[in-house]
Amino acid sequence: MAVLRKYKITFIGFIFGAVLGYAYWNYIGCMSGSCSITSSPINSTIYGSFMGAIFANIFQKDEKK
Repeated sequence: MAVLRKYKITFIGFIFGAVLGYAYWNYIGCMSGSCSITSSPINSTIYGSFMGAIFANIFQKDEKK
């Protein structure tokens, strides 16, 4: 639980990115199937979750000792 508390902002960004990645596939997506990221809901969700975590990590504060 200490890890979850420490990286709470990153975890929220991960979940939010996964939801946005799935929503992007669902509403916009790639109809031809030739797009590597948006042709599959799994790929789109995984990509969105990692991008959300990376973006949220910008706002993560470092602990000072």
